[in-house]
Order: sequence, then structure tokens, then C-alpha cells
Amino acid sequence: MFSKILLCIGAFLPIYAVAQKQQFKVVAIAGYNCENLFDTIDDSTKKDEDFTPTGSYAYTEEVYHQKLQNMASVIQQLGTDMTPDGAAIVGLVEIENGHVLQDLTNQPQLAPRGYKYIWFPTSDERGISTAMLYSPKYFKVLNARPLRVPLETVGASRPTRDILLVSGILAGDTIHVLVNHWPSKSSGEAATEPYRKLAASVAKTIVDSLIADGSGKKVLLMGDFNDNPDADAIKKVLKTKREEKETTLTDLYNPWENMHRKGMGTENFRGEWHVLDQIMMSGGWLTGNGWKFYKADIFKREFLLNKIGKDKGLPHRSFTASGKWDNGYSDHFPVIMYVIGK
Repeated sequence: MFSKILLCIGAFLPIYAVAQKQQFKVVAIAGYNCENLFDTIDDSTKKDEDFTPTGSYAYTEEVYHQKLQNMASVIQQLGTDMTPDGAAIVGLVEIENGHVLQDLTNQPQLAPRGYKYIWFPTSDERGISTAMLYSPKYFKVLNARPLRVPLETVGASRPTRDILLVSGILAGDTIHVLVNHWPSKSSGEAATEPYRKLAASVAKTIVDSLIADGSGKKVLLMGDFNDNPDADAIKKVLKTKREEKETTLTDLYNPWENMHRKGMGTENFRGEWHVLDQIMMSGGWLTGNGWKFYKADIFKREFLLNKIGKDKGLPHRSFTASGKWDNGYSDHFPVIMYVIGK
């Protein structure tokens, strides 16, 4: 059932240990901002007119189906460098509805995996929401629900995306996954910071309710946070740790903070790299029994990059700056983590 990898156990033991190779089972978990995965149908309750055949993006059925193929080609490759089954769990953001998820999972690249999905309607004005794909081979859903972020309490005039909370069994281990898409900085970083701090506090309340007893429950906080790992919403509200050795069972560890310090990024704005997409984890993933964290990575592959022009080396997004279909993927790179077990 599981792919296995050979690892040097000396990497997980004190420095005086004799390094030996052992086989470990491996599972991949990923997150991806799909950059406006809409269908072509005008929903009268949402501001989705741009993504219709007569809208500003000329979003025809042909474009929609190519967008689906492009997204599926990325998701199909996530994790396959370590397991042929790919990612067991993929947290998604900028998803319009269940229809696009059904079409996505039915794409030829993904259909053999048998992915299922979890999605709830959103109060976001544009209709984009969070979702989660999962492989029934690895993951069994116990329960799922949306968590509202009440932005009106901090003066916002528009609602935002819900946080998706999914609890289930990952190949024998009970885990809890929160898929986030925090408010953007489109109205200015300072003006919108309270919105992201509120989203962080909603997530933090749930995380603390799960891990505060110190029993080592396994929680993942993933998504597009529209903030770098050193932002106050993440460092001061979520109180994340950037080193494994600093992380207790009641903390959240964020391996993407050190990537950010090295100048890496998942998204580029005006020539500056940002690590907006992250997967944070509770200390239970670092110690104890069951699945353990192995490593994290930004899925920056050659086929996802612009090849020419001023945007060379940046994410090849779906549309050009002028709104013309460019047969690209997303303005974000996916992120991925691997967990191992015997």
C-alpha cells in the first residue's frame, strides 16, 4: 500500500549515533493556490462575471477545460519524487464550487487516483473558497466544517473566505487539517493587517483547543496566508516556531520561516519573493508515535516558470497582466511536506 524510502536514521538520532539505513513509509501532503479556478457559469449571487465567456477574461469553455488540465497536471506531480501515489492530501484555495472540484478530479491525470473532495459554500463576494482533496487510499474523513472569520467585527465591509477544518484518519493516525485563505493586502498592508490577525485568531482558537492538553495531537495549518512567516499574524498570534528543537507539543512549527529567510518564495510581487503559502504543524508531528515530519519543500519546477521576458523565472500564471489567457498555471507555487513512518 505504501511507498517506502531508505533514510539514514543518524539524521534523527543524537550526533554520536551510528548512522544506519532503514526503510520508512512515506506520505506527501500539499497545498496549492489554484488562482481563480472558476467554472464558466454566472452565479447571480457572486461577483464572478469576469470568469464567464462574455466577461473581461473571455473565460470560455475551452479556456476552462485547459485550466482544469493545467491544474490537474500540477497536482498529479505533487509528491511523486518520493511516492508514486502522489499527495495523499491537497489543500486548495481559490476554488469556486463543488462543480469545478468534480471536473478537476475527473481529469485524466487525476482520475486514476480516485481523489475525493471536501468543500463548503463561501460568503466571499467573488465566490472563491477553500477545499481539500484527499486519497481514500490514505485518508478517511471523520468530520468537516467551515470556520467563519467575522471580519465585520474589525471594521471590514466585505466578508472573507471561511477556514476549512477537516478531521480524519491518515493511515492510522488521527489528524486535523485547517485550510486557510486569509484576507489579501489589496487595500494596503497596514489597513488589512487586522483582518489577517483575526483569521489567525480563529485558527489559533481551534488549534489550541486540540493541542493545549499536551497529548501530541497532530494538527496541520495550511493554505495561502497572504503574509510571510515572520508577519505578526503568524509570529505573534499563532506563535509559530522556526526550529524543530524549539517546538513543544503545544506549539506550531513552521519550516517555511527559514525558507523565507533564505530569500525563497511561493509568490513574487514587484520583483520581491514572498512565502505566502505554508504548512505549519503541531509539535505532535515531530515526536511521539505514528507519522513524523520528514521535510518540507516549495514545488518550484521548471514547467511552472515563465521562460522569457521580464517575468522570466516567475510563476507562469493563467492570464497575462492584460487579462489574456496565457495557458499558464498559477501565480503561486505549491508547497509540500513529507511525513514518514515505519
